[in-house]
Amino acid sequence: MKLSKVFTDAMLKNNPTFMQLIGLCSVLAITNNVINSVSMGIAVTFVLIMSNGVVSALRNVIPDKIRIPCFIVVIATFVTLVQMILQAYATPIYLALGIFLPLIVVNCCILGEAEGFAYKNKLIPSLVDGLGTGVGYTLAVLIMGVVREFFGYGSLLNIQIIPKEIYPGIGILAAPAGAFILLGFVIAAFKNLLTRRAD
Repeated sequence: MKLSKVFTDAMLKNNPTFMQLIGLCSVLAITNNVINSVSMGIAVTFVLIMSNGVVSALRNVIPDKIRIPCFIVVIATFVTLVQMILQAYATPIYLALGIFLPLIVVNCCILGEAEGFAYKNKLIPSLVDGLGTGVGYTLAVLIMGVVREFFGYGSLLNIQIIPKEIYPGIGILAAPAGAFILLGFVIAAFKNLLTRRAD
């Protein structure tokens, strides 16, 4: 199993947001600015790598009948760790992400990787798959965050680029409904690029 193929497949071909359309709640809710997007991307990537590693290491020990509850316990442990670190050292980000931080536990892309890849493969490929999926998710939320913040507010990284007097912003992009519409366009563009790349 080529690790480079595992990584690129997880990031592009099996991108959780653009290709599998899973874990979309946080993508639609927290991508109204770049800082929130990157923070959530890093948190999800950390949980993906760690939970994939633990599930893969314990795959021969975890009974098949109770594997899903075991996966959830492993994922919840790392999510709690992320929450505690952010609450202690990055309180504004912790507060900005709000309920969507603990909801990482039930993010389908993390549980899907644990079930679909880590439980069936060795440790190193599982870690690489977790990293690739995390990078793919982060790429998705970053694209959404940049477009929504810039066109919705005229700012980037909470720094006003275009004065509000000149550009009041596109209000719909700041709302979840706008995120949903934008996501459709970004998915279409992403799939088009992958098709051209395959040709």
